[in-house]
Amino acid sequence: MNNVFKEQRAKLSRFSGVRETGRLRVAVNVPNGLYEKCTNCHESVLKEDLEQNLFVCPHCDHHGRLRASVRLEQIVDAGTFEEVNAFQISQNPLEMPGYSEKLVQNRQTNKMNEAVITGFGQVGGYKYAIAVMDSYFLMGSMGIVVGEKITALIEMATEKKLPLLIFSTSGGARMQEGVLSLMQMAKTSAAIGRHHQAGLLYISVLTHPTTGGVSASFASLGDISIAEPGALIGFAGPRVIKQTINQDLPTGFQRSEFLLEKGFVDQVVRREHLKEVLTKLSKLHQIEVRT
Repeated sequence: MNNVFKEQRAKLSRFSGVRETGRLRVAVNVPNGLYEKCTNCHESVLKEDLEQNLFVCPHCDHHGRLRASVRLEQIVDAGTFEEVNAFQISQNPLEMPGYSEKLVQNRQTNKMNEAVITGFGQVGGYKYAIAVMDSYFLMGSMGIVVGEKITALIEMATEKKLPLLIFSTSGGARMQEGVLSLMQMAKTSAAIGRHHQAGLLYISVLTHPTTGGVSASFASLGDISIAEPGALIGFAGPRVIKQTINQDLPTGFQRSEFLLEKGFVDQVVRREHLKEVLTKLSKLHQIEVRT
C-alpha cells in the first residue's frame, strides 16, 4: 500500500487537479486554461461557458471585466467598426523609473497600444462615435494619450454631428504622468461640453470599475448614464472613504444599484440586454440610421 501512495504522490506534479477517492488522493488531468475563477465568488467556471454567458458568472451573476475588443464584438454591428488613432502610444514625459518598460510590456501582453480603443461604428443600425476603455491595460488608467484619443473622438463626433457612446472602466488618472494626466479630466470634459452645446447625444456606460479621474470627468457627464449591475463607481474607493470619515458606509455603497437609487445613473442594464437598450434609445432620440 505504501508503494501505491508513493506512486500517487509522484503523479501529482504532472496534473493540475486532485480529488479524493476513498483513502487515496487520485490525480485528475485538467488542462490549463479550461476553467476560470470568478473574482467575486471565487467559484470555478468553464471558460467556454463563461464566454457564452458574456463573461457573467453563472454562480453569483458578477459582470466580469471585458477586453475592449470583446466589448466591441458584443455591442457593435459586425463589420461596421472603423478604428481611429490606433497607433498613438504613450511616452514617459516625467522619466518615471520603470514606466517605459511597463508600457512596452502592456502593449505586448494586451495586443493594443493604449487603454482605450476609439472609432466609429453602428449599434443596431445607428452610427456612433465609440470609445471603449480596457482595464487590462494599466488598469484602464487615463494618461495623456488616453485623454487625447477620447478628446479627438469627441471633437470628430461634434464635427460630424454624431452621437457619442463611451464605455468607461478605469482606476483613475495615470500616476506615472502626474499632473499631465490630471489635465485630461478638464480636456475631455470641455470636449463633452462642446458636443452637448451642439445638441448631440452622449450615452455613458459605466462598467466595473469606474473610479478616480475618469469617474470625475467624462464618465459622469452623459446625457444618459447606464451602469452594469454591481459595478463599482466613484472617485475614491469605499475603504479610503471609510478610513477618512471613520464611519460605516451604507450597504452597497458606490455600487450601480445604490447610485441608481440616488439618481446618479439613469438605468442599470444587464449585459445581455445592453445592445437592445442602446438601440431603443437611439430610436427614441431619432438618431439617423446609416446604411
